[in-house]
Amino acid sequence: MTSWLRDLSVSAVVAGFVAVLVGFTSSVAIVFQAAQALGATPAQTSSWMWALGLGMGVTSLGLSLWSRQPVLTAWSTPGAALIAATSGIPMAEAIGAFLVCAALIILFGTTGWFERLMDRIPLAVASALLAGVLARFGLDAVLTVKTAPLLVLSMAAAYLLGKRLWPRYAVPGVLLVGVAVAAGQGRLHWGAVEWAWAQPVWTTPAFSVAALIGVALPLFLVTMASQNLPGVAAQRASGYRAPVSRSITVTGLASLLLAPFGGYAFNLAAITAAICMGPEAHADPRRRYLAACAAGVFYIAVGLAGGAVVGLLVAFPRELVAAIAGLALLGTIAGGLSAALKEEKHRDAAILTFLVTLSGLNLLGIGSAFWGVVAGSVALLVQHLRSR
Repeated sequence: MTSWLRDLSVSAVVAGFVAVLVGFTSSVAIVFQAAQALGATPAQTSSWMWALGLGMGVTSLGLSLWSRQPVLTAWSTPGAALIAATSGIPMAEAIGAFLVCAALIILFGTTGWFERLMDRIPLAVASALLAGVLARFGLDAVLTVKTAPLLVLSMAAAYLLGKRLWPRYAVPGVLLVGVAVAAGQGRLHWGAVEWAWAQPVWTTPAFSVAALIGVALPLFLVTMASQNLPGVAAQRASGYRAPVSRSITVTGLASLLLAPFGGYAFNLAAITAAICMGPEAHADPRRRYLAACAAGVFYIAVGLAGGAVVGLLVAFPRELVAAIAGLALLGTIAGGLSAALKEEKHRDAAILTFLVTLSGLNLLGIGSAFWGVVAGSVALLVQHLRSR
């Protein structure tokens, strides 16, 4: 008890809040679309937010406290996009598919198959993958200058000044400046807030071949390749060696328990986790786990309060969220690129991984993070054959 209280800091709590803010506002609309594609009622949609918030919160809090490392989980964003694109699958059959997907995640976690695969990926490729995933947020932050120049430039100035005067609290300062400028411009939209507790709604699962082929297997593949793979890469590129197999197993168990309520798939986070693993969370890497713990607490609050907290998060203008994400991730992007290009023998593979990942390429329903690793691995293989 006293140990984690002694490690607690304002910067860690703010990093946790920023991670949740970025995670929710960047993809909550896709989750709503996924629920609606399955014909969810308003009560079922609220239950989805309850299940997802609770699942992410409990797993993030539990894994981070247990390992004393920043382990942040998230919902499967590409999985939500996949579900949103389905048609003709009833809610009950979709829930059955979620359970099958969860069972597959547990299988790959308990057997250690996924961890053995990750052990074969060099640090340079993992670092390039992380930099490629996060660089998109840096570019988005720059592009928002076109639509909200005063807001974004004020936040950038606050970041540079904060890094010079009080580096540990630079990101909290940026958040405060952003909220103040947005409020002054009348861009904080509090009208969407609905003050009500979320209620879980049970849906009895049903199983069908169509849902198995059309939802369960694709959901499993995109969750592992587009989410868990960069999630582990983010940990290792930041210098952490959290127990991969156990973490994957825990996310699978959470999916299994919460699927009937709408918790369709949980996985290790990459982008939001990087916010909690960077120097902005805390100068001491051993104390950054509390940033992920703080994010876990915020996730639980979002789950319990349902629409109210989601409404509060969505009230922030898009440019504010993009700017805070890009600025908070600058140090991690720079560190990833530095580690990726450090060794000359891995440089070609690393830059290929970075460019393919950054491109946003999507083939066969699988995102660019997976194809970036494929490109880097092929480059390493060719290099190895040439040297032999």
